[in-house]
Amino acid sequence: MKPLPKVIILATGGTIAGSAPSSTQPGYTSGKIDVEGMIQAVPNLDKLARVAGEQISNVGSQDMSFRIMITLARRINDLLSKEEIHGVVVTHGTDTMEETAFFLNLTINSIKPVVMTGAMRPFTALSADGPLNLYNAVAVAADPKSCGKGVLVVMNDRIHGAHSLTKTNTTSVETFLSPINGIMGTVIYGSIQYYRGPFRHHTHLSEFSLEGIALEGIAPTGVTDLPRVDIIYACADMPPDLIDCSVKNGAKGIVIAGDGNGNMNEGTLKNAAQMAKKGIFIVRSSRVPTGTVGRNVEVDDDANQFIVSDELNPAKARILLMLALLHERSFQEVQTLFYTY
Repeated sequence: MKPLPKVIILATGGTIAGSAPSSTQPGYTSGKIDVEGMIQAVPNLDKLARVAGEQISNVGSQDMSFRIMITLARRINDLLSKEEIHGVVVTHGTDTMEETAFFLNLTINSIKPVVMTGAMRPFTALSADGPLNLYNAVAVAADPKSCGKGVLVVMNDRIHGAHSLTKTNTTSVETFLSPINGIMGTVIYGSIQYYRGPFRHHTHLSEFSLEGIALEGIAPTGVTDLPRVDIIYACADMPPDLIDCSVKNGAKGIVIAGDGNGNMNEGTLKNAAQMAKKGIFIVRSSRVPTGTVGRNVEVDDDANQFIVSDELNPAKARILLMLALLHERSFQEVQTLFYTY
């Protein structure tokens, strides 16, 4: 009889590992249950795969840092280089899950499945969603059909691609949607159906690498080897000097979460253009939850040396720009990356 595939669960914390004093109260503390406790709470997991767990961190994902992301990416690359391991599942809080998923999508160099999952209700809650999400995530990671699809996120019976998904609700179990491109597939009690594959570069096709980024001696809140990129939220009559504040504090790039099609008021536009001419990378994204940001539509991006985010929301645009700026590039070269990834 052929042995079951081997899947490693890497736990980082989040609501899926959260605990509350009672099963019916909304307040809870993230990251209280360890990986072994989560594994033991899921019936029949051993019928899907040979499962082992490792604890990478145990934080609420509002405290997710690039230090943890890099540690996680390196561990995944190491695990997936071993022939006997078929896939990896990452448990993670939902607040910043889309950012970590996209970061891994750009920095994992394997064709093997990497599947993220979490929960909107804590481990101790009545009708907790975490155990079934974890069961389905292991099923997806163990399935050979999941190879080559990039980093996937499994929540609420849906399979999302890292490029497209976003959190859309503060409390609902149906919080994750892929509003522009749609979901990749479904998984119902471990039964998987794929509708499509990814259409942008990812994982084994990615040009990005974490080689040479040192973690030793760096504060847990940040990694100095990654260039600083800030997000500025556009609004009516926004102060143009927000751009100056970011640059003065060391930002090498700025993502504008713009109005509508990545717009900003006249004063901010002028200030951003001046900074772009000085070598600060300015990306126009949008605070609007769906749609793409088009180049040279209402703004002359060529003249201003701006980059448009295309489909990427501000949080993901920041991730891509940070990795892009690890190497010297022109703004045109960075723009090509936004159409590629």
